[in-house]
Amino acid sequence: MFASLSVPNYRRYFSGVLASNIGSWMSRTAASWLVLVELTPGDMSAIGLLTGLMFLPALLLSPYAGTLADRIPKRRLMIGAQCVMLVDSALLGVLIITGNIQLWQVFVITFIDGCAGAVDAPARQAFVSELVPKDLLSNAIGLNSANFNAARLFGPGIAGLLIALIGTGPVFLVNTSTFVVLLWATISLDASALLVSDAPPRGKGGLKDALRYVRRRPDLMLLLFVGFMMGNFAFNFAISNPSMAKIEFGKGPPEFGMLGSLMGVGALGAALLSAARKRPRLRYILVAMLGFALFQAASGAAPEFWMFAALQVPIGLCAITAVVTANTLLQTSVAGAVRGRVMALWMVFLLGGAPVISPLVGWVGTAFGPRATVYFGAVAIALTFAGVLGYLMAHDRARLRLQWSATRPIVVYYAPGDAQVDRA
Repeated sequence: MFASLSVPNYRRYFSGVLASNIGSWMSRTAASWLVLVELTPGDMSAIGLLTGLMFLPALLLSPYAGTLADRIPKRRLMIGAQCVMLVDSALLGVLIITGNIQLWQVFVITFIDGCAGAVDAPARQAFVSELVPKDLLSNAIGLNSANFNAARLFGPGIAGLLIALIGTGPVFLVNTSTFVVLLWATISLDASALLVSDAPPRGKGGLKDALRYVRRRPDLMLLLFVGFMMGNFAFNFAISNPSMAKIEFGKGPPEFGMLGSLMGVGALGAALLSAARKRPRLRYILVAMLGFALFQAASGAAPEFWMFAALQVPIGLCAITAVVTANTLLQTSVAGAVRGRVMALWMVFLLGGAPVISPLVGWVGTAFGPRATVYFGAVAIALTFAGVLGYLMAHDRARLRLQWSATRPIVVYYAPGDAQVDRA
């Protein structure tokens, strides 16, 4: 499960990313609370717009950032992007503490931060292949997800407590300090031990070639579709959780922060299980999507806060299992020369619909109430599960069989046909 941590460069980078991820989750929690409670009178449309602005740059810039990640040293790109995000976080914290913060400023800073994140994300996704040998790549991808979700476990809860004790501004300054740790970890890596791939020649291997590469691979297109549906229709927790906590159940920042931490428990478990598996399989994605739809629907119907909170654990487990498995299959199924651009496409599919879908979810919540934002994701992923399963049955000669016993839950089996990704 932890084999990649035996590599010194990966171990150092892992520690820096963990610190930064905790700070980022704290910042996301504080931003949601700032907009929903402190700057607007419970306006879910405003928080939907905030989420859309956060991810709009991924739609606009990620394909070009992926080309940069294949042509320019990934570490250099990451350092530049991290410096911009550090300044953004510090500026937002200072504006809040000095009492000068306005809603439009939050939107502008969030958009700039999203631009830096759009450059950083494909480089960071592909950079793992330079830190560990190929036989550890799947394990390292799983540990990266475990890192992100361990931060999800601690970050929101810490943010909720800090917001209740000292306000939202200091939370952003704590996030600023975690970027310093990440920059140190990235800069101090042993460059001689990095496994750098040769950059494609200029004029060849551009974004169009990467798109053609993916179009020739139906297996990759299927994984990108799963990423699109999960990232844009399932991951609307920044809208649904604060609105359910504050508006539906009348809770404060500690309880809101606790929701993110409980989701982190399930998400961390999913990521560790992914790291421990010898190889990713498409069946895990199918079962996870079905589980997500069922648990998400149950949480939407929860009569009280504590039941809603408890359901965040299996929701996090299922959501991250689906996304991490799809991500791992994608990264391990493409050539190294195009990995940066393919991962940029992954980020576009994963986040690119948010500028439209997140404001839509916010409008749904304003028009029909907070519970509608929860059901929105449940219905979308249920339909996705049915569509993916139907596609596999039609095109890969898959045959579905459901088994049940007293000692184990339902298991989905299907026989794969000819496919480039191992779908057993």
